[in-house]
Amino acid sequence: MKQDSDLRNNLKSIRTRLGMSQQDLANIASVTRQTISGVESGLYAPSVAITLRLSKALGCQVEDLFWLERDLPEIEAVLAKPVPKGQQLRVSMARVGGQWIAYPLIGKDAFRQDMIPADGESTSQTGTNKVRVRLLDDNLDTLHNTVVIAGCAPVISLWARATERWHPQLRVQYNFANSMAALHSLCRGEAHIAGMHLYDPETGEYNTPFVRDVLAGREAVLITLGVWEEGLVLKPSNPRGIRTVTDLVAGGATIVNREIGSGSRMLLEQTLQKEQIPFDAVQGFDNILKSHQDVAQAVGLGIADAGMSTASVATAFGLGFIPLHQSRYDLVILKEYLEEAPVQQLLSTLGHRMVHSQFEILGGYDISKIGEVVATV
Repeated sequence: MKQDSDLRNNLKSIRTRLGMSQQDLANIASVTRQTISGVESGLYAPSVAITLRLSKALGCQVEDLFWLERDLPEIEAVLAKPVPKGQQLRVSMARVGGQWIAYPLIGKDAFRQDMIPADGESTSQTGTNKVRVRLLDDNLDTLHNTVVIAGCAPVISLWARATERWHPQLRVQYNFANSMAALHSLCRGEAHIAGMHLYDPETGEYNTPFVRDVLAGREAVLITLGVWEEGLVLKPSNPRGIRTVTDLVAGGATIVNREIGSGSRMLLEQTLQKEQIPFDAVQGFDNILKSHQDVAQAVGLGIADAGMSTASVATAFGLGFIPLHQSRYDLVILKEYLEEAPVQQLLSTLGHRMVHSQFEILGGYDISKIGEVVATV
C-alpha cells in the first residue's frame, strides 16, 4: 500500500536502538526486508496485520511506531523574543492573557542542567513576532494549566517543582530574567508573574516605584516571596581579606558584574556611589554575567575575586560571603491574572510547610512574611 502522506513512523530509530538490522526485524516479524525498508523510508504504509507484527517484534505499542501528522494541533503564537527569520525552533508554550506565547528554546534558555523538552516546533513565521507552532502532542490541557514566572531567584524553581507535586495537573514554567527584564516581560504579556528585588533609595521602597513606572496604570499586586541577604560572594576563606566595596579597589581585586536591569548590579552601583567610588575604579566592573549562578561559578573557578549575589547562592557553591543589604523579593502579578485557577493554585502553596522548609535549608532568607500582599498599584 502506498504511504499516506500524513503517516509518520520512527521504526528505524527504535530498531537501531535495539541493535537490529532490517533483516533481523524482518525475520522476527515474518515480513520481507524490502517491507521494512519501504516502511522506514515512507514509501509503504503497512497493513494492520504487519503493523501489529512490527510492534510485537519491537516490544512497543503501535502508537510508539506510527502516528498521523494531522493529529497534532497547530496554533499561532507570539514569540517571546526575536529570532532570525526562517529559523526552525523548539519552543515551550503557554497561554497568557488570552493569547498563545512561544518561548524559543535556544542558547541558555534551552537548558537548566539538562536539555528542556519542547512543547512544539515552529513551522513558519507569520510576522515579525508571530510563528506557527506544531505541537508535539495534543495535551492542550497542560498548556492551558501552565503558569509562567519570569525572575532570577533560584528558589523559584524549588517552589515550582514542589507545587507540581501537589497539583499534578499544574505546570510551572520558570523563565530566567533579571528584575527589570521580568517586569517588562509581564508588561508585554509574556508572563503571569514577575519576580524582582529592586531598591529605590529616593523613596526607600522596594520594587513598587519600578512597577508603577513600567506598568503605567495597569493594576497589579505585589506579594512577598521573602527577604534575602545580598552582598559580595568571595573565594573560600577570603584570601584577600575583603570586607567592604572599598577593599575591592584598595586591594586591586577583580570582580564580575551583572547586566543593567538586575538588582545585584543596582545594589553594587548604589553602594559604590554611597562610598564615592567611581565605577571604573573597580577592576572587572564591565565583565558582565547574567545570573547569580554564573557569578558564583566565576568566583569559585578563580576567574574573579568577588561578585554580587546572595547568601544562599554563596552557601550552595561553598563560597565566602559579605552581607551588604537585605532585599525584599516580590512577586508582581497583574490583577487580571489573580483569579485564574492555575495562578491561584500556585500562590496557595506559598503557605505550605514544605516550601518553607526548602527556603530555610538554603539559608539567607527571611520568609516570615511570605505570601503577604505588600502593595497594590
